[in-house]
Amino acid sequence: MRAIVISDSGGPDVLEERELPDPDPGHGEVLIAVAAAGVNRADVVQRQGDYPPPPGAPDWPGLEVSGTIARLGSGVTGWSVGDRVCALLSGGGYASLAVASAHQLLPVPESVDLVDAAALPEVVATVWSNLFLLGGLRAGETILIHGGSSGIGTMAIQLARAFGCRVAVTAGSAAKLAACERLGADILIDYTTEDFVDSLERATDGAGADVILDPIGGAYLDRNIRALARHGRVMLIGNQSGVPATFAIGRLMGKWGSIHATSLRTRPNAEKDDIIESVRENVWPLVAARQVVPIVDRRFALADARLAHERLESSVHIGKLLLVP
Repeated sequence: MRAIVISDSGGPDVLEERELPDPDPGHGEVLIAVAAAGVNRADVVQRQGDYPPPPGAPDWPGLEVSGTIARLGSGVTGWSVGDRVCALLSGGGYASLAVASAHQLLPVPESVDLVDAAALPEVVATVWSNLFLLGGLRAGETILIHGGSSGIGTMAIQLARAFGCRVAVTAGSAAKLAACERLGADILIDYTTEDFVDSLERATDGAGADVILDPIGGAYLDRNIRALARHGRVMLIGNQSGVPATFAIGRLMGKWGSIHATSLRTRPNAEKDDIIESVRENVWPLVAARQVVPIVDRRFALADARLAHERLESSVHIGKLLLVP
């Protein structure tokens, strides 16, 4: 099979296409003929040498794929060769073939393009598990989504709106904010010219956000707490700012607030299995009905993984980037 490997820690130029032996699915696994792989910031951090794959995962990057089942491992039931699927992976998606746990597969509805479906598993699982399973987001609440035009952000907007929430977003340009508005965002904040705390306070008559979804991390944490409503929840899913966090504990206590920090890739498989099952039950009907859709910025050939990483790091994209073998 063809795969993109990381020859050494560094910039996008360390991504190399190579021929590797075809993988074999183990017990409870399936082999997928990959139609596309999603490109995520976790892949960039792995390429830079700061996010090694968990034990047992392939060395090459890729946390989600779509395609058709090429072979079933032992003990797999409920799936057949040829089924259209997308899958959450611990690694190995940047390839023409990928092995996935049968418990972390989702069927691709006929209403969804098979290539575009690669934009779904990681973002849906991240958003659903953080906002709804852990964050307890409910209809009528206000959510603030940092990076609303990202892959995570565009999915979070759609799911929050589908479940009856008021959506505020931050983004860095008029074009990005317009894209967020088209997806249903109510409060649009340009973080390059506005302070999101002040803007949110004005838009909510001082109430603030019940839930904040934040991939920025340390640089935003104190301001996130200032922007929280009483009993608000900050969901930390990254530290793109790269700086340590400092915040006023008294302010958090005064709001009866909470901070939850999570990652998806390193969770035990049993937890990821439960997340995917919950996604299938609660989110997948919305996907099949196209009330929630994959937002794809651009497709790249697998051999052009370097270009995809360059675009991701430039932050000019809106939605997800895909690699197509």
